[in-house]
Order: sequence, then structure tokens, then C-alpha cells
Amino acid sequence: MSESKLAGQFFDAAIELLRLVRDEEAANIGAAGEMVADTVEGGGRLFAFGAGHSSLPAQDVVYRAGGLGLMNLLAVPGTVGVDVVPATLGSALERVEGLASAVLESGPARSGDLLVIISLSGRNQLPVEMALKARETGIKVIGLTSVAYADGTGSRHPSGTYLKDHCDLVVDSKIAIGDAELSAEGIDVPFGPASTVVTSAVMQAVMATAAGELVGRGITPPLLRSGNVDGGHEWNRRVFAEYADRIYFRHA
Repeated sequence: MSESKLAGQFFDAAIELLRLVRDEEAANIGAAGEMVADTVEGGGRLFAFGAGHSSLPAQDVVYRAGGLGLMNLLAVPGTVGVDVVPATLGSALERVEGLASAVLESGPARSGDLLVIISLSGRNQLPVEMALKARETGIKVIGLTSVAYADGTGSRHPSGTYLKDHCDLVVDSKIAIGDAELSAEGIDVPFGPASTVVTSAVMQAVMATAAGELVGRGITPPLLRSGNVDGGHEWNRRVFAEYADRIYFRHA
């Protein structure tokens, strides 16, 4: 089997997943966009969280050209991508009790804000505790996860529950257990993970929906422009100045 054929199969699998999510999760994506718009209109702050590779779609909507300038990354030390050595420590930290609560208690998120929690499996201590603690604090929670994991794996939270059980809204990424779309003769394990492609697309779809919703309410969406186009930095500085109390990645 040629590499080009495998590449084509991966693209086909990713495209099919995108179509499936577009068609079956349209209502939830629309509702998520409305929640984002509600938060912006109501003066709240926006946060996104993900651990390990689930952090990548969260980071993709923060300080993003064409994205909402109010979206902030809620970072848990040691779990942002593969930023620790050894990288396996990040996976271990996802199972540490109390870590999510400590981050929320010492961080800027408060009642009236919105937190998007991204977790492919939704089974680990960290995302479940994050959702539980956030809602106790009065923070709205959108969960972006694969519901299939709750049907085919065991929870690692003492309650036996999953991320999907503690959200105001859930968007299902439709990713199969194991996150591998390809198999081939001579290769002993499935490969070709597509969760980042799909989840990043969902996040951008939610942000696009929110922008349209805000315009429909007569509110100018606080979108950022690319710093690589003329006037981009000036535009962004105006957004930063207007929403200084709701943006945490900017310099003072």
C-alpha cells in the first residue's frame, strides 16, 4: 500500500467525520455559539481548556486572527500540550484529584463566565472535576467530547461519571474510541488520529456562529485581525483596550 493511498484514506476519513459532525451536531454547535454570544453580551469572560492534545483546539481560538479577542486559555500547568518532560507526566496529571479545583480557585474565571472544556475521552479526573467545580462556581460549561467513550470505557473520576454528565451543553465530536482512522497490513496498531482536525473545526464553527449571533443582536463582534495585514496591530490594540478587563493574554 503506497503512502499516497494512505494519505488519501486519511483525508477521506477526516472529511467524513467533519460531515457527520456538521450534520448531526448542527443544533448543538448553534446553541454553543449562542452561549458564547450571551456571555459576550452579558459582560462575561470566555475561557477554553483542554489537556494534552485536547489543548491544541483550545489554543487555536485564543489570540487568533479572525477569532474572538475575548477567548482566553485556561491553562493547567503541565497539561498544555506536551510541554513537560517526560511528556507522559501530562497524562499522569490528568488523573490528579484536586488539580482542577486549585486552578479554578486561583484563576480569573468567575460566575457569569463561560468555559469550553475539550476532552476526547471525557473520562479523566481533570476534565470531570473542572466541569463540576466550574458549574458550582456559576460558570457555564460547554463540553466538547466523544460521547462514545462514555459508552465503551470506564470513568477515572471517583463518581464514575464523565465530562458529558456535568455540562450545560455537550457537542459530540463523533471520534471513535482509540482516535485512529486507519489500519494497514504490516502495521500492528490503528493509526491516523483525526480528533484534532475535527475538534478544531468545531471550535471555529462555534466562534463563527457566535460572531453571526452578535451581529444579529446589533453588537459588533470583538474579532481580531491578522498582524500580518496592514493595520492589523492597530485594530487589535483597539479591541484589547475596549475589552481590557476581559482579556488575560495581553500585555498590560
